[in-house]
Amino acid sequence: MVRRIETESVSGFIHEPEEILKATGAGLALTHGAGANCEAALLTTVAETFAAYGMTVLRFDLAFRRKRHFGPPHPSNAAADRESIRVAIAALRSTVAGPIYTGGHSYGGRQATMLAAEEPEIATGLLLFSYPLHPPNKPEQLRTAHFPSLRTPGLFVHGDADPFGSPEEMRAALELIPAPTRLITIERAGHDLRKGRIDAAAVLAALLETARSAHAL
Repeated sequence: MVRRIETESVSGFIHEPEEILKATGAGLALTHGAGANCEAALLTTVAETFAAYGMTVLRFDLAFRRKRHFGPPHPSNAAADRESIRVAIAALRSTVAGPIYTGGHSYGGRQATMLAAEEPEIATGLLLFSYPLHPPNKPEQLRTAHFPSLRTPGLFVHGDADPFGSPEEMRAALELIPAPTRLITIERAGHDLRKGRIDAAAVLAALLETARSAHAL
């Protein structure tokens, strides 16, 4: 079941599993990249698949997108975008009783990692699609300053043709993170990850396994 959520602080869609599956009790707060919104094909595919396997998913708009329908975020708005993630997680906690995961595509995922670096207990695990490791053709401008502060296990899903970072660059960057991480590489996929035409069920299994292995340590 999908329902619209529109409050003063959260705008998006909640995907809830069928009643028989709700015993899993887990939730995912998932957001979009700089050029999209919560209706992006990738987010919709992930939300639908995860809900089919028993997880409640809230896909939501960041603060900059709620202000205007088009255009990229401005760096000055980043703190407000992270607050959007924090508020979405709180809204999800009022719906589900189990562990909460968070993340997103590109810019949204980056903001989720920055929030988790600031607040390690904000989520059980991170799900990052096409993490924007650096701007295209500017590999020296790495967006990893906060990686050594990450204590939340994370699953990174990355296309092997992504101009924002190669798989090799991603593997090197993940060495900076002290928490358990895993990288899934999607062959012949760019930054948009084939617009969601990926094996989302396999991504869910990998996310749960990454979190389980971390908490078993």
